[in-house]
Amino acid sequence: MQHVRYAIAPVILALTIIALGEAHAQYPARPLRWVVPYTPGGITDSVTRIVTQKIQDGMGQPVVVENRPGANSIVGADLVAKAAPDGYTMLTVIAAHSANATLYAGKLPFDTVKSFTPVSLAAIAPLILTVNNNFPAKDMRELVAYARANPGKVSFGSSGIGAAAHLTTELLKQTANIDMVHVPYKGTAPALQGLLAGDIQVLVDVPSSMMPHVRGGKVRALGMFSAKRVPGAQEVPTIAEAGGPPIEASTWVMFLAPAGTPRDIVSRLSAETAKAVSTPELRSRFEQLGIEPVGNTPEQALQFLDDEIAKWAKVINAAGVKAEQ
Repeated sequence: MQHVRYAIAPVILALTIIALGEAHAQYPARPLRWVVPYTPGGITDSVTRIVTQKIQDGMGQPVVVENRPGANSIVGADLVAKAAPDGYTMLTVIAAHSANATLYAGKLPFDTVKSFTPVSLAAIAPLILTVNNNFPAKDMRELVAYARANPGKVSFGSSGIGAAAHLTTELLKQTANIDMVHVPYKGTAPALQGLLAGDIQVLVDVPSSMMPHVRGGKVRALGMFSAKRVPGAQEVPTIAEAGGPPIEASTWVMFLAPAGTPRDIVSRLSAETAKAVSTPELRSRFEQLGIEPVGNTPEQALQFLDDEIAKWAKVINAAGVKAEQ
């Protein structure tokens, strides 16, 4: 009987492997669940919905976007980290995901890298620095000079502690050796209202949020945190062009799967993402939002994530930024 068990075991293993192979070959056989750890209507949600609509068309199965906000994206990320690694539950993350690795070190219910399999960096949105119309500086050179002459008297807002806009301004402070006071808000909308009212003098955010107000004459744009001018906002110089330090900083949209998701499924999702963001329709829509389509490989996405974690860890530690409790 023992010999029979030994003889049957390889057969069972072979059948299991065949079944798994067939399951992969049939992927996707049902709708995909795509978790966005933010509220509907923001840039993260919008980009996810725009791209997954094309992915849905390419894969022949519906993609259901599910908004699961909470705890600076941790709630939604944890849900996906614990999901079955079968390619049917996906996650969208932005720059905050890389910052959380340091902000919540030792406190996260998952590992920001090891609990996930990067699929693709879908898009990058360089950040823009804007100022209240009454602020005396007319370009970055003047802003740096004014802040140095008035340490602690210039205030800047952000959508929250640890947000890309907050950390980018901290990076500017460190690089330019200036002192500005951070005023965190609960989202971009109240921060913008603070800028318009003159409660703060400086606000960094995404072009899609700020350019309508720049073009409407309500605020002024001093520079874009990018290596070159951004399509859709060509009138705004880079930070370096405007006399500031050559800083590049952005928020971005990356797609992750749970760790252990089969390689062929990850490759399929990555290829569909690249195909989606390369279409003329999406490129045009992204340009209007000040977003650069990427669609890179899983390996490139992992390297990008590692680099972002290291970059923001230095900024967070140097600035002494503490997560909101």
